Formats: sequence, structure tokens, C-alpha cells
Amino acid sequence: MELVLHEVDLPLRHPFGTVHATVAVQQSLIVELRDGEHRGFGEAAGFTFFGLSLAEVREPLERARRVIEADRIDDPADFWDRMSKLLGNSFSLCALDQAAHDLWGKRLGEPVWRLWGLTADRLPTSDYSIGIDTVERMIAKMEEFSGWPIYKIKLGTPDDIEVVRALRRHSDAVFRVDANTGWTADQAIRNAAQLGPLGVEFIEQPLPVGRWEDQRRVHRESELPVIADESCLTEDDVERCAGAFHGVNIKLTKCGGLTPARRMIAKARECGLTVMAGCMVESTVGISAIAQLLPLLDHVDLDGALLLDRDVARGVRVELGQPVLPRENGTGVTWLGDGTPR
Repeated sequence: MELVLHEVDLPLRHPFGTVHATVAVQQSLIVELRDGEHRGFGEAAGFTFFGLSLAEVREPLERARRVIEADRIDDPADFWDRMSKLLGNSFSLCALDQAAHDLWGKRLGEPVWRLWGLTADRLPTSDYSIGIDTVERMIAKMEEFSGWPIYKIKLGTPDDIEVVRALRRHSDAVFRVDANTGWTADQAIRNAAQLGPLGVEFIEQPLPVGRWEDQRRVHRESELPVIADESCLTEDDVERCAGAFHGVNIKLTKCGGLTPARRMIAKARECGLTVMAGCMVESTVGISAIAQLLPLLDHVDLDGALLLDRDVARGVRVELGQPVLPRENGTGVTWLGDGTPR
């Protein structure tokens, strides 16, 4: 098996803003595993938000290169267990785990979701995200993707309710809001009471991480469900979210890939939590990996590649919120290039 790494810059259609930062170009690392005629791909994106550089995500893979290339992927979960002892961050592990699943499925001639024993007859609808901007630009971004059944609106500004009211005048779609840790408990409870009548389905991560007592109060008093994102990074976080959130949003890059994500979903079900999977701003490589989880999810955010001006792969598509699974096996990725292989 051969390990090939591709460094890519992913320019966005429009700058994408959250309460934390605004991004115009997303840097990403694509992991490719070659095994004869088969090639598997995985992605690590969004690492700069967590204070990591591309070099810091790449270095553990380079350090473990000989071990990776000498291994054999008979079961991606077993491979993940071996690699998790060698790699120092979840982003490197996520990209490698995605590539391992893609390669595994391509070698066996089946999509990953089917190899897991799942069916794809009923898949959740994806939202489309509207980043923080002027109200006029947020309306323009929404109208650029008009007809979408669900929009996720990034909030955390002094004028959040007015922003949602303005957007509501231009769409009758379902709204979800993501405060990205930008509110206090009092704001969350007060805002929920005003957002419900505006057609908002739920609120994602209203409070800063670690405010568990406040978050439990929001869970009790909020008129809308609250979903954990930044508060649910890894498997150990899921059980802690029970009683503080109504559901969890699982990000592959944060937890380390598909292997731990499946365990997190199972644990969330045991805890009575709804399950969402979300994405970073990333290419179709990462989006196609997330999509393998679709039959297990209540909600999904698969719009990361739609935010790009230029993609580096084909695979899972999202058309007016509906995921379209490709005929290709594995995670369904076909590499288009535009990276710097090493």
C-alpha cells in the first residue's frame, strides 16, 4: 500500500463567516491510499480553527508512513485502532480513516454504507448554511440557492433576531440556527422563544464550551431543541451531553473519522439523543465520507462542498437538499486533482 498526500487550497464562492472567523480560502489535506488498481481518499479540513497548521496535520502521517504502507486494511475499524496509537491529532486520523474506508469499499466492490449492512431508501435532507454577513448579503446567498428546503443560519451577532426575521421574509423554508458558542444562557432562552414562531427547528451550540450548568438550564427552559457541536468532539463527550442537549452534531474531523463516529451514534441512541452529522468547509472527498452515515442520522449538514468555487473530486452530491449517492464503490470518491502530491 502506498500513502500519497495532497495539499489543496479550496477557494469559496463567497467569504464564509461565523462568530469565530471569516474564511475565503479553505486549506485542506487529502490522504490517498493506493493498493494496486484501487485508490482510497480521505480529507482533513478546518484544522486551522483548532490552532493547527497544515504541517502539523501532515507530520504524523509522514512519521507513520512506513507503518501505514506496511499495513493491510481488512477491517477499517481494526486499522483505525492501530493507527490511533500512532497519530497525534484527530484530523490526521480522520483523513486516514476515510481513505481506508474508501479503499476497503472499492476493493470489495460495494459502497461503505452497504458493507455496514445499511439501506439508503430514506435519507435525511441536508441544510444549506448561510454565514454571518450583512443582512443584504445573507439574503443574496440564500437566494443564490433558492428552493432549498432547510437553511442553517450562522448567528452570534447583536442583531440575531432581526437577521432571522429579514431572511424569513424571503423564504418559507425550515430554518436552523447555529450560534457557535456566541450566546449566554439568558440570550439562548430568550432567543428560542422568539425564533420558534419564525420557523426555526432547533438551535445549535448556543453557549461556550464547558458551561454545563448553564447548558442544562437552557435544556430545561428553551422552547426549541438544542444540539451540541463544539461540546461534543469525541466519544467521551456524548454521555455528558445527555441532559444538557437534545441531540449531538458529530464532525468526522473532530472525532477522528468514520470509525469513532459510528460508536458515537450508537452511544447517542443509548442516551436518547437525536443525531446529526455536520461538515466543515471541505471538498467532496470529506462530504462523501460523511454521507456514508446518512441512514443512521436524524439530521445532516452536507453543504461544505457547495460553498466552494472549485472542487477537487466527484462523489456524493446534494441537490436541493437531497443527497445523491454515486454509483462508485467505497465512499464514492473520484479524484479530479488540483493538489500538490508528496
